[in-house]
Formats: sequence, C-alpha cells, structure tokens
Amino acid sequence: MPTYVYEVILPNDEGGEQFEVVQSMSDAPLTEHPETREPVRRVIQPPFIGGKWSDNAMHKSANDNKKLENLGFTKYEKAGDGIYEKTAGKKGPRLISRDRPIKPDELK
Repeated sequence: MPTYVYEVILPNDEGGEQFEVVQSMSDAPLTEHPETREPVRRVIQPPFIGGKWSDNAMHKSANDNKKLENLGFTKYEKAGDGIYEKTAGKKGPRLISRDRPIKPDELK
C-alpha cells in the first residue's frame, strides 16, 4: 500500500505540520488529522523510483535505440522544423510532420 503525505491546513490556508499515512489507493483521502481532528489535505509528492538511477545512466539508456526497440518503444528525433524521424521501433510511420496528420492505421 502506498504512503501518502498530508499537511494540516492553517487558518490562513497555508500548509502546517506534515505527516504520512499508509492507506490503500481505493481509500478516500483524509479530511482531518487522525489525532487532533484539524483539517488536512493530501500533498502531491514526486514518485520514488528505486534502483540505481542517475542522469548519466538515464541519458545512456534513452540514447540506446536498440535497447528501446527491444523493449517495445518507438523513438522519434527532430529532423527539421516540424518534422520528426523514427530512429527506433517497429510501430508508427517513418516520418511525422506537422503538415500531414497521422492516420490511425499508421500506428499499427
């Protein structure tokens, strides 16, 4: 189950004390502090992705077209003003242009 961060809503509508609650994604968000009964709101947090991630490692991985293709991704790179060329992947058109919309059958 995920851990959610909540903060107490102060009288001037600013955030106060923050606390964490482990609850199911299907549970309704809390509206009051479980102990003090003060009004609270859920604070949006960036996702945590475990593993050894770094900007350098991600850059290498995103630039490895064969790896992306093997994972089922399609990658386009800018080839000109409003034109993108497929550099990895099997699905989708070879070129995408702002002057010619993509047809649904081209995405297969």
